[in-house]
Amino acid sequence: MEEGRLMQSMLLDFYGELLTEKQRECYDLHFNEDLSLSEIAEQAGVSRQGVWDNIRRAEAALQEMEAKTGLIRRFRDTRRGLEALRELLGELRGETEGRARELADQAADAVERLLD
Repeated sequence: MEEGRLMQSMLLDFYGELLTEKQRECYDLHFNEDLSLSEIAEQAGVSRQGVWDNIRRAEAALQEMEAKTGLIRRFRDTRRGLEALRELLGELRGETEGRARELADQAADAVERLLD
C-alpha cells in the first residue's frame, strides 16, 4: 500500500501541472492529504461524485503520461544506479590512499550531491 501512495505522489509531482486545477486539487487532497471524498466535496463545494470523477480522470491522465514518457521509471533506475555507485565508492575509499583516495572522495561527494 505504501508503494502505491508513493507512486501516486510521484505521479503528481512529475506530471501534476498537466492536470486541470480541479483535478490536481482533488487528487492532491485525496492522496497526499488523505481526505475522504466527502471532505473534499464539502471543502470544494461540489458533489462527492464530482470529486470521484476528477480523481479518476486525473489518475488516468497521470498513468498515461508515465506510460508514454517513463520519467518516473528512469528516475528510479538512475537513483538505484547512484546508490550502487555510492556503495562501490565507499569500498574503494577504504582500499585506496593518496591521489586515488582523493579522487574516490571527490566522486563520492559528487554522487551524494546528486542523491540529495
